[in-house]
Amino acid sequence: MPWSLLRFWGRAVLMNRTFLWLLLLVNTGGTVYGYMWYGNQLAYTYEHHPLWQLVFVPDSPTASLFFTLSILFLLYPPQRPGRLLRGLRAVLEGLAVCTSIKYGIWAVAMIFAGAAQGDPLEWQHWMLVASHLGMALEALLYVRFMAFGRLGVLAALLWLLLNDTMDYTYGIFPALSRALLDDLAAIERFTYGLSLFSFAVALLALAGRGRQQRL
Repeated sequence: MPWSLLRFWGRAVLMNRTFLWLLLLVNTGGTVYGYMWYGNQLAYTYEHHPLWQLVFVPDSPTASLFFTLSILFLLYPPQRPGRLLRGLRAVLEGLAVCTSIKYGIWAVAMIFAGAAQGDPLEWQHWMLVASHLGMALEALLYVRFMAFGRLGVLAALLWLLLNDTMDYTYGIFPALSRALLDDLAAIERFTYGLSLFSFAVALLALAGRGRQQRL
């Protein structure tokens, strides 16, 4: 997204504390709903898989959780953060941006891929499309106000690739439409590719942030 377009959403709006609190509440609600949506799959994984695999099951709500926690850093930035806290913030924000971009796009792609193979689009699907596109958009809008750098993005990429490997090695990927189950190999490749794409977009956003700061 061009930085000239992002200026429409300026600091006065995006960093307004009332707006940040509203964003925090919306993301918190979306995170809770997301974990509830994964409830049956989490229960199945708990009963049939090792417990350590549970953390890799809910993808979108975990991305939303990362972003929600990142908003807290924007609301209450540490005044004299130590190295550990700076590192924690960098990794958390890198995860928030990369995972929000990836799973925001992934969910929308799966919805429309299913529709292309005959699944009817219902109002819940459109709600999910809007909310997941919102995840990707807010991640791009807030990169310029975050403190993470390339190491945070690299940490996020490693997490995404690990998550992809767990999902498709142990069959704990997000529930798919039946129409898409015969395309699982292609979906796996798309998912890995989207991890790399999200990494690249985050790096480009960082580069744009750097140019803005130098102006």
